[in-house]
Amino acid sequence: MTKEELFAYIEREYGVTPDYPWLDSPEGAVFRHADNRKWFALSMPIPRRYAYPGEPGEVDAVNLKCDPILSAMLRGEPGVFPAYHMSKVHWVTVLLDGSASDDRLKFLLHQSFELTKSKRRK
Repeated sequence: MTKEELFAYIEREYGVTPDYPWLDSPEGAVFRHADNRKWFALSMPIPRRYAYPGEPGEVDAVNLKCDPILSAMLRGEPGVFPAYHMSKVHWVTVLLDGSASDDRLKFLLHQSFELTKSKRRK
């Protein structure tokens, strides 16, 4: 899935458009819940060497909140890495270069959305 496909999917499935909060990183896009303003996805270009040691340039990626046990299990899968510049226990980075399957990305996006939504009060 490409960055553009991901953005369209998030808007279609969750009704959320990207927010660009950083002037010094204009390509960094945050997707938030409307009610609590918590992030459930952060898209940005990252150094390609983070995923592919020795390779120059950048690759589009998305950070997603993840259950710590699931996060540890996913680290061996193609295109899934410990989070870039975020908690490596609670977040994962998924490359948007086709190395991770669309189904895996959608599953992780849904998990992130659920983990960050407002809690229901009793």
